[in-house]
Amino acid sequence: MAANAPLLFTFIIYLLLVLYLGVRAYRRTHNIGDYILGGRKLGPVVTALSVGASDMSGWLLLGLPGAIYLSGVREIWIGVGLIIGAAFNWWYVARPLRVYSELANNSLTLPDYFENRFQDTTRLLRLLSAVVILLFFTFYTASGLVGGAILFSNSFGMDYFVALYLGGFIIVAYTFVGGFLAVSWTDAIQATLMLAALLITPAVVISAAGGPAELWLRMEQVTAGSTSWLSGVGLLGLISLLAWGLGYMGQPHILARFMAAESPRKLLPARRIAMSWMVIVLFGSVTTGMAGMVYFAEQPLSNPETVFISLSQALFNPWVAGVITAAILSAIMSTIDSQLLVSSSVISEDFYRVFVRQQAGDKELLLVSRVAVVIIALLALIIASDPQSRVLDLVSYAWAGFGAAFGPIVLFSLLWRKMSATGALIGMFVGAITVVVWSNLSGGLFDLYEIVPGFLFASIGVVLGSKLHPMNNEETLQQFDSAQKLLQDDTRT
Repeated sequence: MAANAPLLFTFIIYLLLVLYLGVRAYRRTHNIGDYILGGRKLGPVVTALSVGASDMSGWLLLGLPGAIYLSGVREIWIGVGLIIGAAFNWWYVARPLRVYSELANNSLTLPDYFENRFQDTTRLLRLLSAVVILLFFTFYTASGLVGGAILFSNSFGMDYFVALYLGGFIIVAYTFVGGFLAVSWTDAIQATLMLAALLITPAVVISAAGGPAELWLRMEQVTAGSTSWLSGVGLLGLISLLAWGLGYMGQPHILARFMAAESPRKLLPARRIAMSWMVIVLFGSVTTGMAGMVYFAEQPLSNPETVFISLSQALFNPWVAGVITAAILSAIMSTIDSQLLVSSSVISEDFYRVFVRQQAGDKELLLVSRVAVVIIALLALIIASDPQSRVLDLVSYAWAGFGAAFGPIVLFSLLWRKMSATGALIGMFVGAITVVVWSNLSGGLFDLYEIVPGFLFASIGVVLGSKLHPMNNEETLQQFDSAQKLLQDDTRT
């Protein structure tokens, strides 16, 4: 325990800082709009870093390095696909969604936006999108809890289940108290820590190995074919890896950051910061996996996803290792808190206020949101209770679910004037069902990542549904035109 004292001390200091930010944010949270979107007051730096941190999550420091460590550089195509997808999302979704979500009756959640965008009086669109969010976010949150349990278990020798419940309690605590502001502020700090950790760790290993060229050579000696960009990938495999980029347009926790930005114009500098951060951390994550392959050649790790944790604790003194361990926890926390917040917002805004008590006040809705955080976390804990769970597997399923169910609907809703509620409903249903069914099939074409057929079939559903029942509501069409004019005016000024 004495050897772990510096690690534990550094860790505790970081957690106290996070909880302090939660309490501070609590004092600035006065209504449900503050709790869900922070009053739409996020500046460009916090917006950019919060998007990055909530996006990358424990997958960046556990899943991706583990995949590289296990299979070599061929897994880098996931990162390439993500960079392309994120750039598209910032260019074509961020500003239009910020403008349109406020214009469409100040929509606070994605289901709220869908209903207001298409003037859906049946409430089916809101209901279906809320169900999709709760379904896939439960799995997504579970992936983060698994990552937290792996971290605590490996760092402090804890039992997996003790580590799982402890990590869950910490994350729920500050999300429960502080809401969106706490989540966004902590995400900005977490993104900075993640950046530092992913620059320092691989740099030390590469230097010790004799430089990049020597590291590359030793990787091939450890595992033949590990330095080949396409070894064992195949066409379906390459498409599947690149297709991760399709998921960006449908991730509610990322889209919420766009909606919460101070103004559409502030998203322009935010885009530059976010994309620069993303390229650097992905490079660091891939390099960490490569370094781990060489460093642990003689004593392979039992769990590949612990490669970053094991490297940091083997290379650095306990104080530095404590900071890096905090960075890994940061990556995990930054996504879980965002997912819990979005899910709780859906329960309070899209279920409780719409279907249970339409006259509910802000205090009542805040209470419902906070209780929902706890309930969703408990469900995720049940899924995460399997010690054999893999972070990358859980993330890939949830990522595909959102990308296919929401991605085409968000994109078409911002670009196509004549899109209708029927098209949105059909597309969303088809996308979600395709992912659920496809993921349970295997062999041949079914080895293709489920987001590809899901996104394709959902897009077809949007077009066919909108052609069958086109948008004829004049008020909705004028609202679309107003959004386009606001975007054009903002661009000129």
